Amino acid sequence: MINGDDFAISIRQSRRLKWGERAIQLFMISCSLVAVAVTIGIVFSLVFESYRFFQFVPVYDFLFGLEWSPQTAIREDQVGANGSFGAIPLITGTLLISAIAMAVATPLGLASAIYLAEYAGKRTRDVVKPVLEILAGIPTVVYGFFAALMIAPFIRMTGTDMGLEVASESALAAGLAMGIMIVPLISSLSDDVINAVPQSLRDASLGLGATHSETIRRVILPAATPGIAGSLLLATSTAIGETMIVVMAAGLAANLTANPLEAVTTITAQIVSLLTGDQEFDSAKTLSAFALGLLLFCITLLLNVAALKIVKHYREQYD
Repeated sequence: MINGDDFAISIRQSRRLKWGERAIQLFMISCSLVAVAVTIGIVFSLVFESYRFFQFVPVYDFLFGLEWSPQTAIREDQVGANGSFGAIPLITGTLLISAIAMAVATPLGLASAIYLAEYAGKRTRDVVKPVLEILAGIPTVVYGFFAALMIAPFIRMTGTDMGLEVASESALAAGLAMGIMIVPLISSLSDDVINAVPQSLRDASLGLGATHSETIRRVILPAATPGIAGSLLLATSTAIGETMIVVMAAGLAANLTANPLEAVTTITAQIVSLLTGDQEFDSAKTLSAFALGLLLFCITLLLNVAALKIVKHYREQYD
């Protein structure tokens, strides 16, 4: 039998637990609200400063203009005497370098993930996976040095030997370095997704007479498609937002070109260039950085929405 004192103690303990749970719940809600408030603050600041910029430059000219020259010229007869703020060269440069990076990183990252998850032994995995993850911890400025001192000269010498005109700083050099940088991201996420596929699917496929490679192609990879697609879009967002490699290997020339052997620039590189040093925040030149930031935010938001759509479309439930 439970006496009155024990019952009162249990009631007090139950109340303490409820208050503790409520405190933890309030703490987690507060953390969520902080994240939401920070996001709203970032969006509001970008929208407000971009609105000020669009009072100087029309939205149409910014989104569809073919020349980017934010510097004010000395003479009136020079090109861009009032500044040219067409974002198309920056968008094409960003997409070009990101496409090269993903063309390099996607096959290397997926191949390494499949090998580590399905073929490598435990000893090999314990060695190769940490080595791959070391690449993810290298600062991007180091990749920029590597691209500027090793990749770019090699591309230039190879192109010269083949009779091609190659700029000292090129989109190809930046894209190759960026692709190497995001290989560990794709490999690590894809490896986790492949390992999360239930073992019962592998056993059922092998039990029906399929080979190991057929099981990987027709069972494991389709089951892991949502996660792999998400990792690829996350890597794409990382490539779009990279700055140091572009500044050091691709340059700051806003050329409207699809030639990977020419110098190009990206949205992030121009934002850094525009906000470097003492700036006046009432000029179109400085305010254009916020418009570029808003444009970059919209691009990455569209990528995230596309990732959610792809994951939702291909998601399947497995026992």
